[in-house]
Amino acid sequence: MTDRITQAESLPATAVVRVSRASFDPDRFAEVDAASKKSSAYIIPALRRLPGLLHFYAGVSPKGSIVQVSVWDSDEHAAQLDQLQEMVVDGRRDMEAVGVTFTAIFNYPIDWTWTV
Repeated sequence: MTDRITQAESLPATAVVRVSRASFDPDRFAEVDAASKKSSAYIIPALRRLPGLLHFYAGVSPKGSIVQVSVWDSDEHAAQLDQLQEMVVDGRRDMEAVGVTFTAIFNYPIDWTWTV
């Protein structure tokens, strides 16, 4: 789709949303939440070095789910996370140590946006 409907934020026509999801036993929420927050100390500096990153959000639900959502200027730039040691080695190791199980990661071309 080449047409883009936007409101409030202008994004490149090549922009993508990258969504990474994982699950865990809700009884381990406190451990997982602490590990997620701790991992930000080494993941954020690594993210700052990557070209093309527009937004990054991470959240842990007490119901046993984790999500990381990032917005990139292109699919190629989003793919940098697939090789980022702080994400795929260090972060994965620390999260799996507290019982987190990851699912497949997908990049989605952005069709439209709305910002309040």
